[in-house]
Amino acid sequence: MDVPQWGCIADDVTGATDLATNLVSRGLRTVVLLQPFSDSGVPLGPGRLPTEVDDIDAIVVALKSRTAPIDVAVAQSVASLDYLESVGAERIYVKYCSTFDSTPEGNIGPIIDAVLARTGEDRTIVVPSFPDAARTVYRGHLFVGDDPLDESPMRNHPLTPMLDSSVPRLLTPQTKGRVGLVTLPTVRAGRAELARRLEAERGDGPVSLVVDAIENEDLETIMAAAGALRVVTGGSGLALGMPQRATSDARRIRGVEGRRAVLSGSASQRTREQIAFARTRLPWWKLDVDRLSRGLEDAVEEIAHWAAARWADDPTAIPLIYSADSLDDVDHDTPDAADLVERTFGAVAQRLVALGAAQLIVAGGESSGRVMAELGVAQLRIGPAIAPGVTWSEATTATGTLLNVALKSGNFGEVDMFTEAWRELERGTSA
Repeated sequence: MDVPQWGCIADDVTGATDLATNLVSRGLRTVVLLQPFSDSGVPLGPGRLPTEVDDIDAIVVALKSRTAPIDVAVAQSVASLDYLESVGAERIYVKYCSTFDSTPEGNIGPIIDAVLARTGEDRTIVVPSFPDAARTVYRGHLFVGDDPLDESPMRNHPLTPMLDSSVPRLLTPQTKGRVGLVTLPTVRAGRAELARRLEAERGDGPVSLVVDAIENEDLETIMAAAGALRVVTGGSGLALGMPQRATSDARRIRGVEGRRAVLSGSASQRTREQIAFARTRLPWWKLDVDRLSRGLEDAVEEIAHWAAARWADDPTAIPLIYSADSLDDVDHDTPDAADLVERTFGAVAQRLVALGAAQLIVAGGESSGRVMAELGVAQLRIGPAIAPGVTWSEATTATGTLLNVALKSGNFGEVDMFTEAWRELERGTSA
């Protein structure tokens, strides 16, 4: 029986699809399992954890662990690891955001510690770099484009403001093990030299080695040198260092005819740029948190009627429904504003699918997770790429409705993604 080459644990839904599209780009047939565990790590139901994996090269378990309490993040990650080992995953990949999003206490370090302890491994690598998305690490410092992490828009992230660019300094308070640094000259010395360095970095406890990378060729060297490590950790870009496999159908998914819509719950700079671009071309509706707090169900019906009217006028219309086009929109006096927005997107998605929407773009990790949960989607089959880290996928709802969905991390995608991504779906699917 074939077993998956890779079992992956991802910190949110869009991060999981981000990783999955890079795995598929290397020729690995990949499936994403959406939030299959409770907060305590108990499987949520039958069918969410497949045991038949003969046609799957990589399994990515999408959690909601980035900003969860540490005990919840660790419990879900360990449960994911136990499942992946039960289906025979040969190697384990712990995926976090390429901007190393975390609080000072975690959750990246505690998850790495727990996975190393559970597997009995004593070393791993830490590689946030994703050069195709302009995330690079040099001398241990993480850059977003030309800016150090703490001078980039991530400094003002509403949940995990990043106030330091040094990955070793960020990780050290989070882990019980030792944190080391392997700089670019060692990487550029080649696979053999880097492998010797990784082998030499042993200690009395677990060791996490931050490794510089500024180009995809560096990622290839790192993955080649790390072949003896059962556990690797990194952003989704690290997958681009894997060898290319000759699989012609890895990206082929079924295309679904139907109406289109965009739901955006992200307030990231790139998503705000995408919204500004799309507002000049698409019909749009901005959520009013005060209105939602006065009556969410009525507000959802208003939005659904508005979208239905747009489709009645033009069946090819793409309604854009979003929550933020300014950082001011994330500052609310309304209690639980973020939860209200997530619940709204979940309910709106249900109504839009009932009205015939079959192709959805959802922006933002929290929003994506809520939408997929409310639709009852348990798995995604990864398909054609839209941009680095963003992909179309095939999904089936709890009622058996087939959808094409693209789940986008906040800072990913070209500025015209909401208007142009549909072309990639048309080119990369089969009826």
